[in-house]
Amino acid sequence: MEFLATTTNEDFLKKINNYMFIILLLMIACFFTWSENVNITRGIKIVGRMGVMISSIFIYKKIINHGAVNTMGYKNSFATLFYIGYLFLGFMSFMWSTNPGFSALQWFMTFQSFVFAYFFIKSLKVLDTFYKGHSIRLYHLLGNSVFILQLVFVVGMWINPDIFFRLTNGGEEARLGGTIMNPNELGMLAGVGVACLIFDLYRFKNKTWTIIKILVIFYALFMTGSRSSLIGALLIIFFHINQTKKQGLKLAIIGGVLMVMPFAINEMILKGGDQKRMEEILTLTGRLPFWQALITEGLPREPLLGFGYMRIDYKEFFQSVHTYPGKMTHNTFMQVLMNLGFIGLTIALFQVFFTIKAFFTEDKETRLMLIGILIPILINSFTEFGIFGESNYGILFYQLIIFSIAFKNRTHLTPIQKLHLKKRRPEVIA
Repeated sequence: MEFLATTTNEDFLKKINNYMFIILLLMIACFFTWSENVNITRGIKIVGRMGVMISSIFIYKKIINHGAVNTMGYKNSFATLFYIGYLFLGFMSFMWSTNPGFSALQWFMTFQSFVFAYFFIKSLKVLDTFYKGHSIRLYHLLGNSVFILQLVFVVGMWINPDIFFRLTNGGEEARLGGTIMNPNELGMLAGVGVACLIFDLYRFKNKTWTIIKILVIFYALFMTGSRSSLIGALLIIFFHINQTKKQGLKLAIIGGVLMVMPFAINEMILKGGDQKRMEEILTLTGRLPFWQALITEGLPREPLLGFGYMRIDYKEFFQSVHTYPGKMTHNTFMQVLMNLGFIGLTIALFQVFFTIKAFFTEDKETRLMLIGILIPILINSFTEFGIFGESNYGILFYQLIIFSIAFKNRTHLTPIQKLHLKKRRPEVIA
C-alpha cells in the first residue's frame, strides 16, 4: 500500500520540516556555553535540552495523529543493543563512581539526547512510510542547522572578537570558538555541516546558495585552527569525489582543494615550520605521554570496571609526574577504558563495529550520508570528547546515526491501525 505525500498534505509537511529544523538547531545550540553565568548555562544545557527532547516526542505524536501509525520494527539490533548495554553499564557505575553526582549528570544528559535522537529519527522513518515523496531529509536539516550556528560565529568574530576568539599558545594564536565552544569541537561541527550539505549539491539544480553555505562553513573551520577537523573535511570531499561519475566536477573539486591545501596546511599545521609546532604535532599536543601515563599508572588501579561514568581517576584530575593534569582523556575510547574499564571498552568497540557493519544494509544515499557524518565525529573522537566522551553534540550525531540504521517498516496494518488511517486520511484507505 502506498501512502503518497499528496498536495493536501504539503502544508503539514512544510510545518513538520520547520519544526524539526528548529528543534534540531536548538538541541545542538544547547551544547554551547552562551553565557558566563553558570546558572544560565545550566538552565540552557539541562532545562533547554529537556524541552527540546519533549518537543521531539510531540512532533512524532503530531505526525501519527495527522495520518500515520507506528508500524516501525527494528533491524541491525546489535548496534542499538550494545549502545543500550553501554548506557546500562554507565548507569550501574554510579555505585562505584568516585563522584556519583558528576557521573549521574553526564549520564542523564547523554540519555536525554538518546531519547531525542530516537523520536527524531523515528519521525523521519514514519514520514518515509506514510508520506512517500516528501522532501524532508536529515542531511538538509542537519546541514542547515550547522550553517546557522557557524554563521553566528563568523559574524560574531567580527563584531565581538573578545568573546568569539580563544587565545592559545601563550596568546600567539587566536582560534574561533572563544569561551562559547572548544575550537576543535566547533571544527568537528563544521565537518559535519560540509558532509551534509554536499548532498544538497546532488539534489538541487540551483547550487549557488548551497555552495555559499559550504564556503561559510569552511571559512569558520579554517578560523578554528582545528587540524583534525580540516583532515576530516578533506576526507569527506575526496570521499564524495570518488562517488561522482562526472569527470568535470571531479577535476574542478580536486583543483580547488589543491589550490587551498598548501595555504591551509602551512597556516593550521606547520605554522612556519617552527620547532615548537612540530613537537606539538608529533606528541599530539602532549596527548601521547598523557595516554601512556593513563594506561601504565591509572588503568591498573581499576582495570575491569573503571572509575565510574566519565571519571578517569579517584580525584577530579588525573596527573602523572611527567604529564599535565587532565579531567578527560582527549580520546573517546581511552575515556571508556578509564571510566568503565575493559568491560566497557569491549562493549563500545563491538557497538561501533555493528554500527559500521549496518551501513552496508542501507540504500546508497543513506549509506553515503551516514559515512559522511561519521568521518568527522570519529576523527574528533581520537583527540577530543568524541562519541563516548563527556556530553557533547558528537554524541548526539552518533545517536542519530545509530537510529538511522535501526528502524524498518512492517507492512502489515492491524484493524485498529486501518481504522485510524481511514479516519485521519480516508484518501489512502479504500
